[in-house]
Amino acid sequence: MQSLNITLVSGPPGVGKTDWIRQQVNSVAKTSVYLNLGSENIPIDTTYLATEVAGLTVLPVEQLTDFLAHPLVGSAVYVELGFQIDLTSLILPDQMADCQRVAVLPPGTRQADWHDWADLVVTGVEPGVALSQPHLWRSVLSGQVLDPASLNTFWYELTNGAYGTVQRAKGIFDVADGRSLYFDFVAGLAETTYLELNLPLWCNGRPDRFSGIEVVSEALEQDAIAQTIKDCCLDDQAIAYYQKQIKDSLEAGDEVA
Repeated sequence: MQSLNITLVSGPPGVGKTDWIRQQVNSVAKTSVYLNLGSENIPIDTTYLATEVAGLTVLPVEQLTDFLAHPLVGSAVYVELGFQIDLTSLILPDQMADCQRVAVLPPGTRQADWHDWADLVVTGVEPGVALSQPHLWRSVLSGQVLDPASLNTFWYELTNGAYGTVQRAKGIFDVADGRSLYFDFVAGLAETTYLELNLPLWCNGRPDRFSGIEVVSEALEQDAIAQTIKDCCLDDQAIAYYQKQIKDSLEAGDEVA
């Protein structure tokens, strides 16, 4: 049986697990494969890495069994585990039994379950908010187009406590000018990370690609958040109006060129 180079990566929310994986992928010449366990139907990290890391192969969970039976020769496989996954009860396929286990933890973390589980402990960042009972809230937004100004207002309110104490928030949003935007917030860090994903401008109807939001918080007002996001979304008429502007601008640019 072929030996597989598999690394499991675990740790609390917001410490930098995805960033650590990206650094590893960028530092090696070999083919890299990424799988996220626990993201369910909200593949924010998967979408982000797939668009921003050249040559990375993204592996859907439902294809894991086939991949283990027929892996990419010489590939390095990184499996990110959601913080909500209980490591003591995690059951993995036999082919993953000899994998390396990496825990990304905040600076100065004392003995924890991650220390007992991990082969290697990596120092990540320190979220500025500690939650006694962290709650994970997610919402799929695929097909929705948001007004950029309203999105910015919502994100400011969210990350400044208007809907509850937020430790970690991230999302991918399609906006009116055709771009797909990645937002990333960790409490205590200087500012929200804002990135335009390397995806084509969407100019024809409602986007047929993933968008969604994930929040780790305490006492979150979920109904209020859902309503605010709904208020940020454009109707079909507004979407058509903005997309016509995009097409006209692109055509004008072609004429100038």
